[in-house]
Amino acid sequence: MIEHLINLVIAVLDKVGYAGVFFGMALESACIPIPSEAILPFGGFLSYTGRLDIFWTIMLGTVGGTLGSLAAYYLGKLGGRPLVEKYADRIRLNRAHLEKTDYYFDKYGEKIVFYSRLLPIIRTFISLPAGIAKMDVNKFVIYTFAGSLIWSVLLGYAGYALGQNWVLTRPWFHVADIIVAGAIVAFAAYKLSGRLRKVNS
Repeated sequence: MIEHLINLVIAVLDKVGYAGVFFGMALESACIPIPSEAILPFGGFLSYTGRLDIFWTIMLGTVGGTLGSLAAYYLGKLGGRPLVEKYADRIRLNRAHLEKTDYYFDKYGEKIVFYSRLLPIIRTFISLPAGIAKMDVNKFVIYTFAGSLIWSVLLGYAGYALGQNWVLTRPWFHVADIIVAGAIVAFAAYKLSGRLRKVNS
């Protein structure tokens, strides 16, 4: 499934170039799991061949990612908060949980957003909780742009530097995906076990 999606992304980018980089990164950052690990390295490869320019590939990837993140942020801010509050009991949340989320984003939102942009999987979805917590939008945009720029430089330049061998980046990012997904599952299991201990005690 993932390989088919990656191949589709590559085929589209091969035809539309800059527009594919921009819209692909925008969609990925708007919580649609299109892998930037394919978009940016292949964009870097196209820059290596001379079909694109590496500077504009990186910048359009960054701007696209920022705008997509902003769309997801407002989705969380305008629509997500009322839904979470309405169905909090059903998803085992209470007002204390929501207040804690607000507190962390109010105090550490810049760091949370910035470092999340450098993590596979998490970077795709972090905008929604930032919007739900009503993080200051100006700070959100600044730190999203900064984190997205670093991500775009790393992946885009990797594809540019490797040239014909740009596909060598893919196994590394698969490993990173597995590590991050494993960490998320482990954290969820830890929290669930804590709740079960409380219920049984």
